[in-house]
Amino acid sequence: MDAHGGRLAVEVLQRHDVDTMFTLSGGHLFVLYDGAVQTGLRLVDVRHEQSATFAAEGWAKVTRRLGCAALTAGPGVTNGVSALTAARMNGSPIVVLAGRAPQARWGSGSLQELDHIPIVASVTKTAATATSAESIVAEVDAACRAARTPHRGPAFVDIPLDAFGPASIELPDVAGAEGFRGAAPDPDAVARVAALVRDSARPVLIAGGDVYWAHAEGPMRAFTEAARVPVFVNGMGRGTLPADHELAFSRARSTALQQADLVLVAGTPLDFRLGFGRFGDALVVHLCDAASEIAAHAKLAASTAGDLAATFAGLAEAGAAPSAHDDWIARLRAEEQSKRAAETASLDADTDPIKPTRVYGELKKRLDRDAIVIGDGGDFVSYAGKLVESFHPGTFLDPGPYGCLGMGPGYALAAGVAHPDRQVVLLLGDGAIGFALGDFESLVRHGVNVTAIVGNNGIWGLEKHPMQALFGYDVVAELSPGIRYDKVIEALGGHGELVDAPADLGPALDRAFATPGVSLVNVLTDPADAYPRSSNLA
Repeated sequence: MDAHGGRLAVEVLQRHDVDTMFTLSGGHLFVLYDGAVQTGLRLVDVRHEQSATFAAEGWAKVTRRLGCAALTAGPGVTNGVSALTAARMNGSPIVVLAGRAPQARWGSGSLQELDHIPIVASVTKTAATATSAESIVAEVDAACRAARTPHRGPAFVDIPLDAFGPASIELPDVAGAEGFRGAAPDPDAVARVAALVRDSARPVLIAGGDVYWAHAEGPMRAFTEAARVPVFVNGMGRGTLPADHELAFSRARSTALQQADLVLVAGTPLDFRLGFGRFGDALVVHLCDAASEIAAHAKLAASTAGDLAATFAGLAEAGAAPSAHDDWIARLRAEEQSKRAAETASLDADTDPIKPTRVYGELKKRLDRDAIVIGDGGDFVSYAGKLVESFHPGTFLDPGPYGCLGMGPGYALAAGVAHPDRQVVLLLGDGAIGFALGDFESLVRHGVNVTAIVGNNGIWGLEKHPMQALFGYDVVAELSPGIRYDKVIEALGGHGELVDAPADLGPALDRAFATPGVSLVNVLTDPADAYPRSSNLA
């Protein structure tokens, strides 16, 4: 086709099923924007490039499609690096296009002249500069393919101002690109895993985000039901088995991992969240979507690399001895029920100041089954990870192992744009809200329906309490108490409420959910409350 490079880039994105681009306006991107206008690609703009990049990742997370952001040159790119890194560690498929100073004047000191590639190369799957309109087509197509090929992740292309010139070029054929499920797993490896399951008395499956990305929840459920294997989930693996399924567990995790004789870990790294793969005397199996993801630091009894949907389908077909696990399942279910019963009082706690658990006790009563819940924070959001149930895939979004706060408003924007008819709930600590507070204006301006809840305890709780325990004192862990974030949201055009008494929580949440657009409930919570942790930094 005959077109300038901006339109060519957009045409390639659209062939890869991209229909929305998140951005912050910059002159280096004007030709790309013109391509979007010509072709009807939706542009959604924000107040900070980090939010644009997080929104692209959020879009991927709530749609299982390719996310896309456009960043202007220089500081636009460097502002997006943390979000790129988070997407890399989360395995989230996004493509980031960036402006770049013109090639013809390179080295002369053009505005925002910076070679981005060395900066982003270590946190992306691919990073390239397109040097002509023809190159734009090839590089954007390659980036889209790389981002969506297991192990998924971010890909980056920057485009110099003088590379956007017109060209006549044939666009790539991407027939079948929507699959991108990865290679078939080795059938012998799958058979070895199946034999371990048959021989085990106390198996456990931990399902992570790559199960979600691979659309493997159906085959995974078929396997677990056939083999009668208890399931725990983390990250984007939440909801791949509904929380109320008879084989879904969460509270009995410590007991399960201490007493299991076989731990299957599927689609998530053996990192600090999983004790680096040390589970007592259990045999450990790692099921990954690519060979690069198999843990080299852990002692493994077996592993597989390849399409996780095919892996679980193979395990389901291999047969099992499910009756051998009934006593084990019953033991874990008793532990699960006991711990849930012990939580009841905290969910109804009538204390002053308000306990974070009371916030979740009220919220749980009001969440739809398919509500999208986003957690952006430390201690306050840790309670969400424990107490909020997920019944559908793609309904609980957190920062992931990189732990970069400030992702919440970008994720919420993407979720609200992608799913305007569903509840979108953004949970924030009062530390986390400071990273991207300005992008609540973006949420208001784009008319998305988002209900935000701030656990406002006036401290960096995730740092203050451990420092007190280690040293007997704390430093740089205080925030101004009682900040009126609700008033900020009102000034930006949304609905805000302050809550300082437990009895007022429910009515405030009801009003927030009933109010179209953006609402924020600012809850003054107990600064002495510390989330009980069992993992460490390293």
